[in-house]
Amino acid sequence: MNKLLVIAATLGLLSSASIAVQASPQQDLKEFRAYFADRFPDVPFKDYVNGVYAIDQASREQWESIEEFPPYELNIDKGKKLFNTPFKNGKTYASCFRNGGIGIKQDFPYYDSATGKVVTLESAINDCRTKNGEKPLKWKKGPIADISAYMAYTSRGNKINVKIPAEEGALAAYERGKAHFYAKRGQLNMSCADCHQWNAGNRIRADLLSPALGHPSHFPVYRSKWGGLGTLHRRYGGCNKQVRAKPYKAQSDEYKSLEYFHTYMSNGLELNGPGARK
Repeated sequence: MNKLLVIAATLGLLSSASIAVQASPQQDLKEFRAYFADRFPDVPFKDYVNGVYAIDQASREQWESIEEFPPYELNIDKGKKLFNTPFKNGKTYASCFRNGGIGIKQDFPYYDSATGKVVTLESAINDCRTKNGEKPLKWKKGPIADISAYMAYTSRGNKINVKIPAEEGALAAYERGKAHFYAKRGQLNMSCADCHQWNAGNRIRADLLSPALGHPSHFPVYRSKWGGLGTLHRRYGGCNKQVRAKPYKAQSDEYKSLEYFHTYMSNGLELNGPGARK
């Protein structure tokens, strides 16, 4: 039997988890926060932006030493240069965003009523390129992660403020993301919630499972495992693969909806991206 399957069974990750049906986003948010407040009573709400380092002091000390010389600094510099380099038509990314694209990441993702789509920061970056006659960038790493990292860096300290309008399309996208978060999938029959809600703080091999609360606050992330920077959708794909499920494409409607729900659950937390993780 595969080691990960043994671990999953040991942790009880294969047990079914009930989820609220047709609860409002506001009620979901209240219950989500209450769950983590009860599970980790000594962790201040604001500290969840630090992921697993909010719940494990030994790991936090190692992480803080890494953050003294952040491995993503060059990515921020690259992103700033790309952000300010004019397109062939003379315009820059700043022309596509409110406030010139500075300090706005807390509003992403959002539901666009005109298109009926969830708009993530990365999708907005590529939309800006195509509107200005440029080819879109690849989604998961490279220049798009660098640009996103720079925009995240200018938004540090701003509180996540994702809105779910009371309209059919927005609520449908939110519910789709919620369903993905709680649905079991893959050969290991595990959900996002199995690891990052019900078993947050438990171990898989030598690693602690991080709380889902605050996850999106520090993306894009420089992961030691990757040896570079990656977007949130790159991480989603990796998680799906780990439970032996076929991943969706980055920036698919499925992952956009998941990001919509996932980020809304972290409303009120400060952005501190880009970040560094194992």
